[in-house]
Amino acid sequence: MSPLDPQAHIASLERELAWANLKIQSLMEELRQFRVKLLGPKSETLNDLQLELLADQEPGATLDEVEAETQRAPLVAAPARERKAHPGRQRLSENLPRVEEIVCCAEQTCRQCGAETAVIGYDESEQLDVVPARHFVRVIKREKRACRCCEKGAVTMAPLASRIVEKGLASDRVVVETVVAKYADHLPLYRQAAILEREAGLEIGRATLDGWVMRVGELLQPVAAAMRSDLLRASYVQADETIVPVQMHDKRGADHQAYLWQYGKPGGETVFDFQLGRGREGPQKFLGRWEGILQTDGYQAYEGVGGPKLVHVGCWAHARRKFVDAVKVNRDDAAAVRMVMLMDGLFLVDRDARQKQMTAEERLAWRRQHVEAWAEEIRQECVKLASIVLPKSALGKAVGYTLNQWPKLRRVFDHAEVELSNNLAENSMRPIAIGRKNWLHVGSAKAGPKVAAILSVVESCRRLRAPVREYLLDVLPGLDGRKLSEVARLTPANWSAARG
Repeated sequence: MSPLDPQAHIASLERELAWANLKIQSLMEELRQFRVKLLGPKSETLNDLQLELLADQEPGATLDEVEAETQRAPLVAAPARERKAHPGRQRLSENLPRVEEIVCCAEQTCRQCGAETAVIGYDESEQLDVVPARHFVRVIKREKRACRCCEKGAVTMAPLASRIVEKGLASDRVVVETVVAKYADHLPLYRQAAILEREAGLEIGRATLDGWVMRVGELLQPVAAAMRSDLLRASYVQADETIVPVQMHDKRGADHQAYLWQYGKPGGETVFDFQLGRGREGPQKFLGRWEGILQTDGYQAYEGVGGPKLVHVGCWAHARRKFVDAVKVNRDDAAAVRMVMLMDGLFLVDRDARQKQMTAEERLAWRRQHVEAWAEEIRQECVKLASIVLPKSALGKAVGYTLNQWPKLRRVFDHAEVELSNNLAENSMRPIAIGRKNWLHVGSAKAGPKVAAILSVVESCRRLRAPVREYLLDVLPGLDGRKLSEVARLTPANWSAARG
């Protein structure tokens, strides 16, 4: 073939043009991805995406395809959301105490005859009210007794009850309120110190407040260890991790990026594990030789952990999220929209199963009957797309992630108890993400395990709907004097079960 062959030259130019178009598309996606991350909505709801796609002012030839796809009859009809009847005026909780206030009539004599009127009843209405926090000093006087009849009798005195911070300035309730305000309500200690000064006229340094918090974390570490033992007796665990800045006090002036690894079982407790790094040694140490079903995202550090019989299951929400990101950066991408819609079918089936209150085995059969073939269609579509999209494009990354995770994603059709997604674990991470924006960092590497213990208890109480204040006030005083066998009975799950 001659170097000047016009056909070869045209073919070469066409290849260069195709490559240039793909490169432009990739760069446009990167630009749009940056704009979406900076300014765009965080919603992953399909209907929102469709509306944005169809309402977008950018013309594109594939919009007709997208509209046609939205009209495509689904393999499984979406279950209608139950519309609850409007309850009318909200009734305040019966558990709240009632304080009655009687408003007397201004006129207490009859307008006709002048005789005194009698009370024949009341017209009642209720209002939610609040008494602002009232700080006071509790003065504790212990009796001292001695015998007046002889000189040999010893002086006796009533013992003090166990306290969270022995000989401390604050009562147990103040210490617990400080911990709950920081780790449940995300209120940093410097703000709490300002509130105490404003409301009580008391200047308490942040170091003192931090000492209270660390004392609680120290006491709760054996409880967290007992929670871990209980968790590893479960057959199914979800895991996730998130960053947490830590002060290292090494004169660098910068925080170290440490990690909180979270392990939990749906409907049960969750345990946080503090690690300075994000390597495999974290889950290896926590899980040991555990051999159950572990559900995670696609992070490689979870590979090869646990015992040889451990079953690793993937997360469909993460796979779907990749395609949602592809739609956000390229609204004309009908293929990405279609993949999101296909994956939504899986979640619609599970929602239908929950509404029908199916057992785990019934739900698994429901999945296999309605969407197992649909899942295979997703895989086949990904295989087709892999050959025609840029691997580094948003759609290419979504396709690559789904195909790499496919063996793990497919296992949701093999195990009845497994959820479609790891979202429960991610939801437990959200309070930390909110909190670290307020309290900024963990004070030291030694404080990390104590913070993890507090978060384990606070988040487990939230999951179990246990009153965290009551739990801490009941469990913490004297906890360091209890045997390990007693501590095992004081985990949030066991404490809640004992209360009935």
